Amino acid sequence: MRVAALYDVHAMPWALEAVLRDVSDAEVDTVVFGGDFLCGPYEAETLALVQSVEGAQLIRGNCEREAETAWLRTLPAALTLDGVLYCHSTPDDDMPMVTAATPVDALDELFATATEDTVVIGHTHHQFDRRASRVRVINAGSVGMPYEGEVAAFWAVIDDGEPQFRKTSFDVAAAIAALESTQWAGAGEFVAENLRAAVPREEAIAHFESMRE
Repeated sequence: MRVAALYDVHAMPWALEAVLRDVSDAEVDTVVFGGDFLCGPYEAETLALVQSVEGAQLIRGNCEREAETAWLRTLPAALTLDGVLYCHSTPDDDMPMVTAATPVDALDELFATATEDTVVIGHTHHQFDRRASRVRVINAGSVGMPYEGEVAAFWAVIDDGEPQFRKTSFDVAAAIAALESTQWAGAGEFVAENLRAAVPREEAIAHFESMRE
């Protein structure tokens, strides 16, 4: 089974539109939106795009858990497809920081309740493929707010349990222009930190790891 894993869109329709065009060429069997498609500049437009994807599977992240819309709060926290578990962060909690540098003993503890051998997550906005003692942990990356040192949209295809990490370019100039004309309170900061610059991968990993200590 081929699954397009789209995580952490963060209400960036320009990035999502570009990714969905690539998804249409990827010959996937289904699309999983892995949470945090809200919490960003254009939530209504992004949600409409998410809902337009026929047969898409939605799980909630911390953003949907706190959403004002009731049906978003009731989305499942996890789902299993073809023997692979998809959740936002860990099977039991959508908030733990799991990174490319998280020690194996911490991974073992965080994913102790997973009954599947492979878990696909997001939340920390950078792609990785880790092996704990028992469980393989794959981060699909972030479509709308990646911490990869590059302004693009990051996602993954999970093909029979194996990850194929993808990166999609989108119209950054159009996104900047729209955000600079919007009334969204966080527009200036979002543009400066995520569109005119890119958060370095190692900086993000170090920050998230410090939050676990």
